[in-house]
Parts: sequence; structure tokens; C-alpha cells
Amino acid sequence: MDAVVYSNFRNNVKSYFKQVNDEYRPLMVVNKNPEEDVVVVAKDEWDSIQETLYVASNPYLSETILRGMEEVRQGKTKVHELIEVEDD
Repeated sequence: MDAVVYSNFRNNVKSYFKQVNDEYRPLMVVNKNPEEDVVVVAKDEWDSIQETLYVASNPYLSETILRGMEEVRQGKTKVHELIEVEDD
């Protein structure tokens, strides 16, 4: 993760926002007091993190995903033909 000091971030906020969004890489903004450091992430990345946390904290969803992954590893999958439905 790249890091930038607060004063540089403040003076170039637009370019840092563009960098974070274009590269999908978080940026640490550091201060003299390390307890005031922050991390800037793209909104899409933040949404993805939140979804991952939600799934990981939901036992039913986590177990369903793990069970599915195990079935794939064991070759217990089926290929199905897609059926096209015509609109009326």
C-alpha cells in the first residue's frame, strides 16, 4: 500500500483520489500522530470489502460457499445447456 503524508495529500487531493480510483489500490494518509492515520479506498472497493465481511459473518452463507467450493474440488459439478426463452 502506498503512503503519503497528510500535507501532500491535502495539497493534491484530486490527483490522489484519481489514483485510488484508477488503480484500485488503497492509499494510507499518515500524520505525525499515527493514531490519526487513515486509509482512502475507492467506493467500489469499499463496497466489495463490506460484502465480503457480510458473507464471512453470516454462518449460512459462509457454509454454503465452502460446501460449493468443496463440491467443485471433488468434481461434483454438472454442465447444463442454457435454454433460450423467446419473448412474446
